[in-house]
Amino acid sequence: MTTLVRIGNSQGVRIPKAIIEQAHLENKELVFKVVDAGLLIAPIENVRAGWKEKFDRVLQCEKDESVDREWLDAPLIDDGEEWEW
Repeated sequence: MTTLVRIGNSQGVRIPKAIIEQAHLENKELVFKVVDAGLLIAPIENVRAGWKEKFDRVLQCEKDESVDREWLDAPLIDDGEEWEW
């Protein structure tokens, strides 16, 4: 159990070390969300973390796939050409 503590003109919460470790909150930025029952404290998740490495790994494994290479090398501009689906 914890209580609010005064920090300047604000108030803060001291979270016991055991709870921080159990919730894997060490050295993470946190987001606060007001919910019906009170306050939810959660780490900010970077949903795109590691995407580049994962894509690079897949491309390395599949580098001989000409179909994939065709899509990956396709220009990203509209050249006015009609596409066939």
